[in-house]
Amino acid sequence: MEDNNIVKEITKTLGITYKELGEVIGYGGDSLKNIASKNEVSVQLQKSIELYMENLHLKEQLKDCHTLKEALKRLSS
Repeated sequence: MEDNNIVKEITKTLGITYKELGEVIGYGGDSLKNIASKNEVSVQLQKSIELYMENLHLKEQLKDCHTLKEALKRLSS
């Protein structure tokens, strides 16, 4: 993923709009659209997006842990 196009790459990867991404990281959709078109991503915006992606990844891992926990409970019953 190129730093200059992180907004475009993430919205494409996640299948979401600029507005949807903006809502979860605290930016306006129009602001993100302008930033993406100009390839002027600030360090703060990049970090916000990276933290959001890490959060999604951790939520998925937690979901997997809960699924495993439930399966183990059923086996021990």
